[in-house]
Amino acid sequence: MLGGCRAYSEMFCRLKPLRRFCLKKILPHWLPSSRALSGAEAVNALRPFYFAVHPDFFGQHPREREINENSLKRLSVYLENLQKPGFKSLKPTQLTFYIREKTAQNSLEGQEPISTSGFRAVRFTLHTSDLLSTVLYILNSCSLSAEHVQSLNTTNVHSQPLQEATGMPDRPIKWHKSYYSFTGFKDPDEDLHVSRVETTLMSWLGSNGQSAVKKLKNSLPLRKELDRLKKELSDLLQLSDIRWQRGWGVAHRCSQLHSLSRLAQQNLEPLQNAKGCTIVFTDRSGMSALGHVMLGTMDVHHHWTRLFESLPSYFDLQRRMSALEDQISNLLGGIQVVYIEELQPALTLDEYYCLLDVFHNQLLKSRAPAHPQSLSGLEMILSSDRYEPSLHELGHFNIPALSDPASLQSFMRSRAQQARENITRREELKVIENELIQASTKKFSLEKFYKEPSISSRQMVDCCRRLLQLSLPYLHGMHLCVSHFYSVMQDGDLCIPWNWKKGEAMK
Repeated sequence: MLGGCRAYSEMFCRLKPLRRFCLKKILPHWLPSSRALSGAEAVNALRPFYFAVHPDFFGQHPREREINENSLKRLSVYLENLQKPGFKSLKPTQLTFYIREKTAQNSLEGQEPISTSGFRAVRFTLHTSDLLSTVLYILNSCSLSAEHVQSLNTTNVHSQPLQEATGMPDRPIKWHKSYYSFTGFKDPDEDLHVSRVETTLMSWLGSNGQSAVKKLKNSLPLRKELDRLKKELSDLLQLSDIRWQRGWGVAHRCSQLHSLSRLAQQNLEPLQNAKGCTIVFTDRSGMSALGHVMLGTMDVHHHWTRLFESLPSYFDLQRRMSALEDQISNLLGGIQVVYIEELQPALTLDEYYCLLDVFHNQLLKSRAPAHPQSLSGLEMILSSDRYEPSLHELGHFNIPALSDPASLQSFMRSRAQQARENITRREELKVIENELIQASTKKFSLEKFYKEPSISSRQMVDCCRRLLQLSLPYLHGMHLCVSHFYSVMQDGDLCIPWNWKKGEAMK
């Protein structure tokens, strides 16, 4: 299994930076002199885009919904980072979205044709350094009109450059409303009106509360069935837990557990290798960097069987990985190498072992002097990019695998005290977060209150504190999720953005 790992490491070390971008080919020359967009203006400008990719449209298409949800989270993080004062150049972020289309005629050159489900996949990489450039790039990549952006950026902006950037004609066509009624296309004038109205928490709950109650009520029998199947399989296979990596609905989760249950009835012996493990249903089979057994939801039973049969070799690799982490820790003054699922790409055990091996070889080649236990109690995560080492606000170090070991140790020692202070604040914040979650659950009589993994403790604390100042009878008995956008999930869970707005809708 590890035969190709050394070759991979050598190849990885020889890689040269390939991230070179020429913004002149993408964005017009006038953008740097334009007035910077505010965060609220950027959200308004992207309303047509959010409407086209909103997860609510994909309830019967879990794969497309899952991809859009994850891409929206990553986009939100990118936009937030752009608004931080003094930010440095951002890491290029590749995103994929499925856009709902009416007819195959909407498929454009350079984009995938519309699938039989009526969705078109659009892929693009964000590497722009300001909000306006990013907004225009997203709209253009998705073949959405950017005409309305001009009204948000009137200072030092002329109509001709905008037309060149967006490819819009000199005189935009104005269709009669009967055209939109007949074709089913959205009237851009209506979209523009919607974009000027900011959604507030109270108005959104008032409009969507009844729909969520109905969906939740309909899902209750399936939820009970899911709990029964999960307990039954956990007891039979002596598992630590059963999880789902993506936002599958309850019906799909039940179907996946039924499938695993049938496999256990047909051939129990290989499945017993998973004793004590956590099983995660995800998009590919294998073992994760955290040691969880990953069952690809698109794989058939014999793929799963082969995985369960190969678990002993994975356990051996896991032991080697732990030994490698210990060796790295000893070479770097006692700092602990950790893998944080919410903050790192989803890696298999094989991929993560190779990444550790690359970094370990770098340390051995440098022969940099070790400083025993000088960094004890601190944490670091490894990444495969070529950016500079950094200290995260949560207290861990972000370390590229190809960092120069000598300068790396100097960097970490110089920031060790700051890292310890960040860790202390993180732990204190976590305690406050848990207390506020419990208080919110009790006050609003919520059946379940949770957050998306991409929501930080600081964001959750801010959200809960403001929620506790309100009276929200809509939430009694509901499942509430704190996320980056508003949505009613297919099983009745209510998703609200952590930075929800209070008050009347503003025009």
